[in-house]
Amino acid sequence: MSTSVVTNYSALPTMYRRVRAYFAPVNRVQQVPSTFDPSQMGQFSLDSPPEPWIDLGWTENFARKSTGSISALNVGVPSVAQYQVREATGATVSFRFKVWNKLTMALSAGSQHMNLIQPASGSAANGSGAKGVAAVSVQAGSSATNIALNTTDIGPFSAGCLVTVDVDYAGQAGFVGSGVSAAYVRNSVAINNDPDYIRRVSFNVARVAQVTSGGLQLAQPLLAGTPLSGMKVQPIVGFVDREGGTFFQEWSAVFVLPGEQGERVIFHYPRLQAMQGSEESADAVAAPLERAALNANFRALPVTDSNDGELTVCFRSFIPGSATLI
Repeated sequence: MSTSVVTNYSALPTMYRRVRAYFAPVNRVQQVPSTFDPSQMGQFSLDSPPEPWIDLGWTENFARKSTGSISALNVGVPSVAQYQVREATGATVSFRFKVWNKLTMALSAGSQHMNLIQPASGSAANGSGAKGVAAVSVQAGSSATNIALNTTDIGPFSAGCLVTVDVDYAGQAGFVGSGVSAAYVRNSVAINNDPDYIRRVSFNVARVAQVTSGGLQLAQPLLAGTPLSGMKVQPIVGFVDREGGTFFQEWSAVFVLPGEQGERVIFHYPRLQAMQGSEESADAVAAPLERAALNANFRALPVTDSNDGELTVCFRSFIPGSATLI
């Protein structure tokens, strides 16, 4: 019996064109981030990330920085460095999102990111959106891509519109939002006991592809999956964030550098929070046309590695190409 011989080559310097970003929710209630295991997931298709990771496309100006510090422990006279101690562990990461959407806006802004609910007739104007039209109940038989509605409730919706799908606010305190911890409610008075508040901040949004006699066909699946009993739906017209506030978004992130020899460098940050407010930058395309990008700057927060109990803020992995020496 014989096998084919594989010719291996010395690895060349890793060269890459762009960095691709993937984000996933952190369970803020249980304080559990999304885990990326490079031994199991390292070779995933860049266009089809494993659940729960969300593809946010290619980034620009990607830069990582360690903010940790290591100091010498000096002993004797004269003083001589005998040991080293790690005094601090930390990291930051920055880049630009090329595309504007619900998630890229929320990640780069840091604070609550709200949906602009279609305003009710005669509602008072407000900087983060007026009071919305009445929400309608999602019916049994719905899925992540199909919202079943009573025939009498279909009126406010049309093909191409945007919708938010979530439960009513019912007086609870703490993190709220289905699929993603979208905001933290201190008490019901702070949000005027608004039943629409959770839908206002929810990440469970989608565009409607088609309106049928039975409900809404969505152009993309809802982030929280199949709607739960008690959820309602409202039309929205866009998104808004604010400079200020007390809430910080927190997400898990994976950044992939695909090398030209088939290798792959992967950075996994289990917990990231934005470390600045909303900021954009413009690139000239052809006068007077400019392209607006979202600037994102994050601080990495710690997790404990279950393999050895060590505290860390980032995992860096390297998957060699299939025909290079290691």
